[in-house]
Amino acid sequence: MKYLLIAILFIPMISFSQEKKALVYFKSKDSLVGVKKQSGEIIIPAQFKIYSDLKDGDPVQGETILFDGMKEGEKWVENTWGYVYDRKGNFLYTPFLYDNGPDYFSEGVRRFVKNGKIGFADRNGKIVIEPNHDFATFFIFGYASFCDGCQWKKGEDGYKEVVGGKWGVMNAKGETVQPLARHSGNDLEINGEFYPYPFQYNQKEKDILQFFEKQNKMLSDLYYVNLYNKLSEDQKKLFFEIVEKPKENFPYYQVNTYDYRKTDITLSYRYKFLVSEDGKTYYSLDGEDKKTPFKEWLKNEAKEAKQFQKEHPDNPNKFAN
Repeated sequence: MKYLLIAILFIPMISFSQEKKALVYFKSKDSLVGVKKQSGEIIIPAQFKIYSDLKDGDPVQGETILFDGMKEGEKWVENTWGYVYDRKGNFLYTPFLYDNGPDYFSEGVRRFVKNGKIGFADRNGKIVIEPNHDFATFFIFGYASFCDGCQWKKGEDGYKEVVGGKWGVMNAKGETVQPLARHSGNDLEINGEFYPYPFQYNQKEKDILQFFEKQNKMLSDLYYVNLYNKLSEDQKKLFFEIVEKPKENFPYYQVNTYDYRKTDITLSYRYKFLVSEDGKTYYSLDGEDKKTPFKEWLKNEAKEAKQFQKEHPDNPNKFAN
């Protein structure tokens, strides 16, 4: 792998916090932003220039505090954007700059930068992979690619590219994984080489995935109904994997959906699901912190698919229910 084109994808940050003390953003007279308790006690002084439409008094969403902007009097560090603190006001990390803002969460973690190296932190701000590499992609299907000795340059389309260096592949523990000499159908292809299937499940987790597998035909028909390239049934088959498990402040299993190439189709938050910790309640995740009961979501998807077919009777990938 000689270079990587940084694609523009929308993957919003989500939060599913339990009961916690309410914190709000506030603005000073010179429009700098800080965080305080509702009682007025300041947690983090107003010292950040925020470039979003944040309003005075907006609540802090999530398990950590994100300042989406620059810090007054501090020089910008290349490939970073924003600052993340815990809810007590302790600095945690600077997110990696991605899509003109702080990196999004993918498979439960997002990238951060320290001393020019890339690491990964979870939604609680815990460092799960130390910053050891010059660059790393976000995680897809349990793996992320990384490089050392690589450099950034501006591509012909105006976007930044990572070129050169020595590349490798890491798992969710940050361990370097070697490609397989022989592979099976469950293994993942990355740049022409195959890597072992990365997921392991207990019986309850297998039962959760079976819920989606039983409806694979219907879900794949719904997903591809508006695609005008005719696909075979094998090409339409979807794969479901648990990419995040219950933890503090997150009492859910998160299930992502992948196509037959093991490409994540949930990057725009379509076909991303949550399952309650007891494995009994299922939701579709339709954007930032918006959960829709699975049956309600499925009914709406079917309604939209039928309407699409009515308006486009020549669509090659039919939804029949």
